[in-house]
Amino acid sequence: MTSRTLNLPRTAKSSLVTQHLVRPSDPIAVRPTQALNVRAQQVAEFSGSSERQDRLGYRAKEKLLDREFFLSLLNSASTKREAKSYLARLKASPTESKESISASLPSGVNLGSFYGASRAVYDSPVFRQDTTPTPRAQDVPERLHLALIKITTPQLLDNSVLSGVAKTLSQLVRLGMACCVVVDPGKMDGHAGRQTAIEQANRISAAVDEQPDSRSFRLDSALSISDRDPRPKPTVLSRKVLLSALRDGHVVLVPPIAYTEENPRAVTVSANDAALALTKEFAGLSLNPDPDEDPAVTAERIRTLQREVSLDRVIVLDALGGIPAFKGPQSSHVFINMEQEFDQIKDELSQARNSFSKQREAVYPSMGSKVNRELVSPEQPTPLKHPVMEEVLDGHLENLRLAQQALAMLPSASSGIITSPQEVSYSARSPQQAASDLSAVGTRRQRNPLIHHLLTDKPLLSSSLPPGRRGAFNHTLSLNTATPHTTFVKRGMPLTILPNPYTKPWTAQMQPRLGLNDPTIDLPRLVTLIEDSFDRKLDVQNYLDRVNSRIAGVIVAGEYEGGAILTWETPPGVPDDESEASAARMVPYLDKFAVLKRSQGAGGVADVVFNAMVRTCFPNGVCWRSRMDNPVNKWYFERSSGTWKLADSNWSMFWTTPGLVEDTQRFKDYEAVCRSIQPSWADKKSVID
Repeated sequence: MTSRTLNLPRTAKSSLVTQHLVRPSDPIAVRPTQALNVRAQQVAEFSGSSERQDRLGYRAKEKLLDREFFLSLLNSASTKREAKSYLARLKASPTESKESISASLPSGVNLGSFYGASRAVYDSPVFRQDTTPTPRAQDVPERLHLALIKITTPQLLDNSVLSGVAKTLSQLVRLGMACCVVVDPGKMDGHAGRQTAIEQANRISAAVDEQPDSRSFRLDSALSISDRDPRPKPTVLSRKVLLSALRDGHVVLVPPIAYTEENPRAVTVSANDAALALTKEFAGLSLNPDPDEDPAVTAERIRTLQREVSLDRVIVLDALGGIPAFKGPQSSHVFINMEQEFDQIKDELSQARNSFSKQREAVYPSMGSKVNRELVSPEQPTPLKHPVMEEVLDGHLENLRLAQQALAMLPSASSGIITSPQEVSYSARSPQQAASDLSAVGTRRQRNPLIHHLLTDKPLLSSSLPPGRRGAFNHTLSLNTATPHTTFVKRGMPLTILPNPYTKPWTAQMQPRLGLNDPTIDLPRLVTLIEDSFDRKLDVQNYLDRVNSRIAGVIVAGEYEGGAILTWETPPGVPDDESEASAARMVPYLDKFAVLKRSQGAGGVADVVFNAMVRTCFPNGVCWRSRMDNPVNKWYFERSSGTWKLADSNWSMFWTTPGLVEDTQRFKDYEAVCRSIQPSWADKKSVID
């Protein structure tokens, strides 16, 4: 609701005033002038008292709403560091003109134009011989941080779910993230599709307007389309109108309706095409340059457009939820590095769809549980009966492609979220609603995925966590519901694995072994990565002499933003003679695991490298060691199968090998290797990591 709707009607007169006015014996009655003055004073006193009471009531409501809002934020942010990081990302850099003006003003006092020339002075013609005042700096609009949200089939959502989504949108706006919402009515064309889209846009608009201090704006004429193009794609009709509403704090709702350019008429377009058209506009890529224009001028025009808007999030709210996984131990993808995984996951979903098409009845019971297909309120979870799995997987493929195509137009810092409206609504409940939910298990409120991603730019759960340790975080879910999942996507970074484990598996018998001097490895950048991560100088030659004959493989993330060096180590006392007996005793060892300081805690670099190591390179297990006082040990502990403190040393051993404790000889070999590895640091200190 807008702030104006909070003004409550006030009573003009009280019963006391009325009784006082009708008493005939009152001496005031014989003195009209004094009587009027007294009456005015009494009415004013009552009115002031009423206003104070209303003001106190409004403040109490405001405090209650603020308390609920900040509790939601504290629950969504994991650490103080993440909250500070969020504020730093949104902080606008002050212009030089503002700095020069503020420097001349006394701090802490707002004196308006007392110390500077007024607007009238600047705007009036002046004839003078001395220096004229410095012209006023033009107001440059602050960069607009924006989330583009697509809500799929809102007509299938009940009012409580829609209200929870609207509440979250209101909170995003309050946190400085403007919201542009594309309404997707599903596979509906013609008049029925347009009518449904407009009805649902109005429904979402009403839900947003019901939130405190929230406003919405339905923009029907946002898109245009050409009649002449055989495969037309919509484009944004007016960037100015769109940005004006967003800057005013409105949640802008865009139905997937475009108007033809030649013969104006309304046509229904794909909601995904509408979302991509908006993405292209917000990314500053919709400019059609003149062929005769100087390329430098064109580039500057594009940069100017990009400085106006930062599209930080692409959000898909679909009842299907996040992207399911049909390979590996995990049931869903909590994080997708598009550069590395898009083709693989797309093929995985396509194969699953084809499998369901051919053997629907035989395969459905074993795989249907991996898909969250709820279209009802989370308070009364009732899954759809007999979902058509081909349509479900088609929906996941569409969501995956939309996220990939949108992020491809945006900077690498932008990210995407694919989740269900139910999960957003469920986590947006007030503490009172959460406490009254008898179906809740546990006491902690579920994190709101959209608020969490805004504050942290991370997935709700780390993608490198073993599947068995993900369920512990779902303590607020009903026992009879499928575990919901949110997929966090980044355009990401390419991942280089040498040698390629798909064509050349990493085995102890592999010959010849890769060396760090190999031309496919940029050794100087690899050394820089290690030294930056460990904050220590490496004795490069000593290190090469130790590991070059033992390299199992190297993993490099992006432009050497992260990486791992893995080796095959021979336990002390076992001859390294390349025999089968020697190879059988070799230990897969993580020698170096490094992430650049600027990439630590963000972007999922560590998760990407760790996942490649334990799922692709060494699926049967690997071990490593770490100092006992290393703050990263908590992260290691959560991702390992076990840990062991090495007696009489400052080391802890970690491993991911299944059943290691039961294999006494192998456990002793692991421990012996972790004890015997010699450091290769330039400072020659023995206490290393």
